[in-house]
Formats: sequence, structure tokens, C-alpha cells
Amino acid sequence: MVAADVVAALRANGVTDVDDSTLTRALYSTDASLYRVVPQVVVRPRDVDEVLATIDSCRQTATPVTSRGAGTSIAGNAVGTGVVIDFARHLNRVRDIDVEARTARVDPGTVHAVLQRAAAPLGLRFGPDPSTHTRCTVGGMIGNNACGSRALAYGRTADNIVGLDVVTMAGEQISVAAGGASTSPTLDRLQEVIGGGLGTIRTEFGTFGRQVSGYSLEHLLPERGFDVATFLAGTEGTLATMTAATVRLVQDPSHRQILVLGYASMADAADDVPSLLPFAPTACEGLDSRIVDVFRRHKGAVPELPRGQGWLFVEISGEDPGEIADTIRQARAAASAVASRVVDDPAEQAVLWRIREEGAGLATRTLPGKALSGWEDAAVPPARLGTYLREFDALLAASGLDGVPYGHFGDGCIHVRIDFPLDEIGGHSVFRSFLHDAATLVASHGGSLSGEHGDGRARSELLPLMYSSDAIDLFGQVKAAFDPDDLLNPGVLVRPRPVDADLRGPESSSPRFAALMGGPPGRLDGRLGLRLLHDSGDLGKAVHRCTGVGKCIADNQGSNGVMCPSFQATRDEKDSTRGRARVLQEMIDGRLVTGGFRAPEVHEALDLCLSCKGCASDCPTGTDMATYKSEVLHQAYRGRVRPRSHYILGRLPFWARLTSPIARVANLGLRTPGVRWVARWAAGVDQRRSLPAFARMSFSRWNRRRDSGTGGRAGGRVLLWSDSFTEFFSTEGGKAAVRVLEGAGYDVEILARPACCGLTWITTGQLDKARSIVGDTVAPLHPYVAAGVPIVGLEPSCLAVLRADAVELLDDPRALDVAGGVFTLSELLQRTEGWRAPDLTGTTLIVQPHCHQASVLGFEADLAVMRSTGAEIERLSGCCGLAGNFGVEKGHYEVSVAIAELQLLPAVRNAGDGAIVVADGFSCRTQLDDLASVEALHLAQVLDR
Repeated sequence: MVAADVVAALRANGVTDVDDSTLTRALYSTDASLYRVVPQVVVRPRDVDEVLATIDSCRQTATPVTSRGAGTSIAGNAVGTGVVIDFARHLNRVRDIDVEARTARVDPGTVHAVLQRAAAPLGLRFGPDPSTHTRCTVGGMIGNNACGSRALAYGRTADNIVGLDVVTMAGEQISVAAGGASTSPTLDRLQEVIGGGLGTIRTEFGTFGRQVSGYSLEHLLPERGFDVATFLAGTEGTLATMTAATVRLVQDPSHRQILVLGYASMADAADDVPSLLPFAPTACEGLDSRIVDVFRRHKGAVPELPRGQGWLFVEISGEDPGEIADTIRQARAAASAVASRVVDDPAEQAVLWRIREEGAGLATRTLPGKALSGWEDAAVPPARLGTYLREFDALLAASGLDGVPYGHFGDGCIHVRIDFPLDEIGGHSVFRSFLHDAATLVASHGGSLSGEHGDGRARSELLPLMYSSDAIDLFGQVKAAFDPDDLLNPGVLVRPRPVDADLRGPESSSPRFAALMGGPPGRLDGRLGLRLLHDSGDLGKAVHRCTGVGKCIADNQGSNGVMCPSFQATRDEKDSTRGRARVLQEMIDGRLVTGGFRAPEVHEALDLCLSCKGCASDCPTGTDMATYKSEVLHQAYRGRVRPRSHYILGRLPFWARLTSPIARVANLGLRTPGVRWVARWAAGVDQRRSLPAFARMSFSRWNRRRDSGTGGRAGGRVLLWSDSFTEFFSTEGGKAAVRVLEGAGYDVEILARPACCGLTWITTGQLDKARSIVGDTVAPLHPYVAAGVPIVGLEPSCLAVLRADAVELLDDPRALDVAGGVFTLSELLQRTEGWRAPDLTGTTLIVQPHCHQASVLGFEADLAVMRSTGAEIERLSGCCGLAGNFGVEKGHYEVSVAIAELQLLPAVRNAGDGAIVVADGFSCRTQLDDLASVEALHLAQVLDR
């Protein structure tokens, strides 16, 4: 296989989106598993004809083919050495919904949530719902035979297939229907294979619902009607390539309640499952308390849960609330839980399901060492689950490992994240030995190595521990009937790769990377600009926080999410948090991306990162791409010439301070066409952008001139910190805040000299200067904190620096004190006794939270204060698209506008008369003024009424 040959063949056959760049190969080098397999080429077909042309090209050049949906496979099913076909980019539509037949015809790359949104207005839904339902594709679900939380009610994906269109590696196009026998040369060969193994199939296959490992040959039995469509679910792209699917839809129940049962241990919870299944729950999910603790620490409030170290979420659904309540009472009585609670509030239910759905990411943060996948979805008959869990815990302990179990307890399917020591000497041997022992344990309970994720590279080698040699031989014969040259997803299921082959490289900096950076392997001690406190100062570990669960590629509209704005606009993998993390991981690895911090692949991947911090909050694993981008820029440009924008926009507070005394003259100059053009060019600003005017009078100067009264107000002292944007550009919010705080009973003080947070230096990677600036700001703020005087900040991005970035820059305990002593205006007002918000009843507030407000500071206090006004609140999700200097820089305009068009601009256009647009962020207000000629207000201005 030569990459140039297959690329030439693809293009000659009319395939348009063919990419063999190092950047794209890095993006697709792994999925959500522990495995790294670099492809030669990535193809994103635009129609079925291009899929067929791709298969033909790969057959001509003997190039392996791997099909990929969302790339969220945890078993290494979606990586390959040859051509990776990305179906999600273009082949992603719901083609038809037949309401009468309750079916939907979809492309392989159709996202599960897109199908649900199309079916919901018709009162229908696709039954299976994996935890990745916001981004996983229907094709991927079929490939793995995914199930999800509600398989108890709706079955596996295989149970919901009506028909499939596939193409074999030989180019034979086959349409198969569930429950109906099909014929073709390939299927005739398959039928001969099945006829020779009927005894083995009848005794070893289809023994319980979650037996997903291997090929599900039971569907091909004569008594099952030789059901090829159902059989193909779970074959992991090893037999044929899907081009379309028709799936069954079901009626969505009108009412749901969750019975939450608390237990002393997860094994005790498992013991109770058989007694709960007779009540026909829609779902019966297990959750370890350690996962909930991580969510509570990093994500926010958790609904009240009954006492226990583990819980079962037992969902009962139906059309009659009375019947549901009666079933809940009976199930509660039958359970042996130590405590219980019924959750009927939809908002609380949504939080509980979010915790469960983010379990894969949250679990990675539960143990002292990183908890990993690798043995994550074994299943046993539910009656054996409690015993299996206790023996599994004993196996973990005997292996010197720890794990955090959760999952589909009602189906006997356990997900777990384990602290495999893969970076340690002998770690791979520990991993291999444990997987062998764990597979033996599962088989002893009549279980399946995989309950829904497929075998992939993680378990295929272990199948002989579960199946007889006759069954394994049947797998080989089936593979030969469809794909005799072993070009479809080779190394999976048949002739498998060893489970410890193709594991990702060490998370810590590789010897190659360290040598490139001029130091020893391991941590880059003394050479990083940021402390990376949550990752022990190790950039390699930091970028490997991303495990590929892919929440960053989900549509965040309506979820109050921020991550990832550029991907939402471009839908390009390189613009997702996951894609950027993949490239940084390859930079650390040093084998594919070889240029270190200055590698063009790295800078192309980071170019459209808005440094919004959305991933730091929204990503279950806590990936913080804004921080990594700052470090990369710091290292790449240290001692070198920087882009023009870094010198002007990256040092904007410095230039603003110099310009403030002559603000009128400067504003006049910036309104002059020739001068304005030169100013934009010098600053690296797109010529289509306006330039914000400087305040005629700085905020501090205004404050010195005003009459603040005699002091001694009942509320005591408060320091209003004047950030650079409030000080030199948008002073009206500061003035309003002074009036609001004084009206609330505070004596408002301002620093004698404005103190900058260094934000613009941080986002452009000028970290040495940023460290100095932040230190100069922490010094005058700390005495106020030490004296118990609250400090209020108005610009969310600047306040977020003091709350989070300052401690990453400064090894100074005062920075930590200040981080805990600064507040948003709303946070202070909420705790101010006697303060009352103005009555805005009848007013609509269209609210655009600043990204750092939503991701770092938290937006709950702001919402509470706005709701207390009586106004109607329309909160928007996502980013405004400007994000400091990002949106004004040359080369970013189109993406910046596209991001604004996702939610912000449509909401403003559709706003009713008298609606007030609220945006605390200076960049958000600038974007609205620039693109929509809308004057948005800071919340302080809204409260100053």
C-alpha cells in the first residue's frame, strides 16, 4: 500500500474530499480508545457514489478501509492503517420518516440527536440512546450494536434495524431487510458457512441480551429466517460498508419518573437488579459515588441523592402518571436499598442523566492516577452481576489496580475506568495480563467481553477465552465470505491485533519531543510558561486529558454549553477541542508531527481556537485548550518575531493607557479612512472590522471627580476593580456599578492606579510579561482580600484571570487568596442583605453570557439576579464569536460571523420591541455593535434603573 497510489486512484474515480495531510492524519489517528493507528488517507464522501468509488479505489490498490462515524469508539474500532471513511462530515441526513410505518431512512453519518429531533415532533423516537447520543452516528451504533441506557425498553440497535444498504469490498451492492432472507453471491457463500456450523451457533450464541462480542451468528439460523440485516449490526465494519439504513421508531412515553436507590456498595446495588426487573423499568442504571463527587466539584450542583456509596437510577415510563407512581411504590418496596428518593422534576432528572451520560469522561478524574478505558463494557447475565462485581473488585486489587464501575446494571453491562499504569515500566504487561484475567472471569459467568461497544482492538484477541475454537473458525469463514482479502477494518474480530499493540505513546513528553525542546525526557521543568497545576506541571499529561469522548462535536444549542464555537461553525474536526488535542498529543509523541511547538500542523489546528475556556468547563475530562494554546504560543514565539496582532491587540491595555490622555484625538484619527486602514493593517485587524472608540474620560478619572458622599454606609467597604476595558473603553458599566453598589449600601473604593490582569498577553502567549503584570495586580488587591473587603470585577474575562489564570502564572500564595476574594457583581448582590433588584416585569432580557462567565466564573448568580427583576429571560448558548482579539484578527472574520449567526444574531433580529440585550463581556457588546448595530448593556446598567 502506497499512499500516493490510493490518493491518485481516489481522485481519478471522482472522490472530491481526499486528505492525506499530516494534520488530518493526526486528527484521525485515534478515537476514544487507548489505541493509536495513523491512517494514510482520510476520505469524506459527499454521496453514495463517492463511497462506492472509495471502495473501488481501495480494492484496486489493496488499501485497508475503516468506516468512522463520530469517532467515539472506545474499543479502537474506528482507526485503521489505510483509508478512513468519515461519514459524519457530509453523509449525515435523515432522508425520510414514515410515520405510519414508524421507520426512518438515514445516512450512515446521521447523528443520533438529529434523528431524534426530526422524529420528536411526530411523537416518535429512535429507541436506543447511548450516552454519546448528542454526537454518535446511527451508522456507528449499527457497527457496534450500541444499546444505551434504555435498552431494557427498546432493545439493542440490532433490534431496531428494518433494512440496510451495504457494499462489499468486491463492489457488490446488497440491500437486506430484517426478518427476511436475502440472496446474492456473497450471501449464498454466507449461507453455506452457517449451514456447516448450526450446532455451534445454537449452543454458543444468543445466550443473553448483551452478548455482543464476536459475530452475532444466531440471527443467521434458519429458524431466525437468515436475518442478515440484524446480523450485520455489531460486525464493526469488517464485512461490508454501509451506505444507508432504515431503522424502526417507537412512540415516546409522555411521563417518566426516576426511583433513585442508594446502596452501601456497587455490588450491593447489583444484587438488587433481579428484584427490580419485573417492574419493567425503561432504564436501570448504576452509578458510583466517586463519579458524582467529580461532577459536584467541577460542574456544579447535584440533585439530592439518598445516602449511599452507589446508586441505581430506575426509570419508570408510561402514559398514566398514576400507574407510574404505583409501579414506583412497588419497586421501592421490593428493593433492599439503604435509602431512596423519587425524582419527578424534569430539570432534576436531566441533571442526573447528564451525570450518567458524562460518566466516561468524569470517571477519568476519579482516581489519584488517570482512570482509563481498555476493559470498559463487559456484560454478564443480570442474575450474576453482584457476584461478578465482587470478584472483579478482587481481581483489581490483586492486580494492584483500582476502578470506578457504572453502567447499564439492568442489562448486566458494566462500564469501568481503571488506573492502568501504561506509562510505567512493565505497564503494558500489567494491562495485557489484567485483560486476559478479566476476560476469563467474564467467561466463567457466561458473559460477554463486550456488551455494546464492540470488540475492536481492545478485546478481539481475547475472543477464544469466550468462544470455542469451532466458533472462532466460523468467524474466519464468515469474514472470508464477505472480505477474503481482509481489507475491511483488518485487525478487528478476525486475525486480531494483540490487545497491547498499537497503544498510544506515553502521555508524558516523549524523548523525541524533549530532545527537540532541548531537555531530558519527561516534564519540561523550568521551561513552561504556565504551572499546569492540575496535571503536575506536565504538558503531555495535560493534553492527554482528552480521551476522545467527543462532547465538543455535539450541537450545544439549547444546552447552555460553550464548547466548541469554531467547530459549531465549521464542522471541521481540526476545529474541535478533540481534534486540537489529538494534534498536540502527536506533537508530544513526536513521530508524526515532528516540528514541536512550531509545527505548522499545531498552529493550523490552534488557529481557530477562540480561547473561550468552554472546554475547561463543558468537557467531562477538563481539557483546557485555551491554556494549552497560550503555552504553545509562548513556546513557539519566545525570542522570535511575533504576528503583528500580538504587538498591538496582544498589548492593547498598554496602548490604551498611553492613548487615554489624547482619546479625543485618537478617536478622530481612527474615524479618518486612510488612518483607519493603516491602523487596522498595523494591528493585524480585518479591514471589515470597526475599531472601538476610546473613552473620552477614563473610569478612574471619572471616579475621582464624582462626589461619593461621606462614606460609612451600612454595607461596608467594597473595592470595584477597574479592568482595562472598563477603565479605557466601556466606562458606562463601571459608572452604573458604582451607583448600584452604593444603592445597596456599600462604600465603593477604586484602586489609586488601574491594575491590568494581563489577559491579552495571556491569550497571545506572552506569558513572561503576563506573569509580571498579574503579579503587579495581585499585590495591591491582596490587602483588600486580607482585610475581608470584597473585590468586584465587571469584565468576565478579566475577572476569570484573577479567579483561575493568576495561580497558573504565579507561584505566590497571595494569588490564591485573591482568586477566592474576587466576585462578580451578581455574586456580591446575592449575598447583600436588604438589596432588592429593580422591577422589570414585562421586559424581556436577551442574555449573552461571556464565555469565561459561563465556563470559569459560573453564571448561576447572574441568572438569579436577573430573574429577581421579574423580567422574562432568554438565555443564549455558545459564544458571540469575537472572543477578544480573535474575531477582529485578519483571517478570522468569516468564522467569527458564522459563530455569531448560530444563536446571537438571530436572537437579536427576532427580539421584540423593548427587549434589552444584556452582555457583560466587552467583546460580546463590540460584536453586537459591529455586526448588528445593537447597543447591549452590562448587567450593572440594567440594574441601575
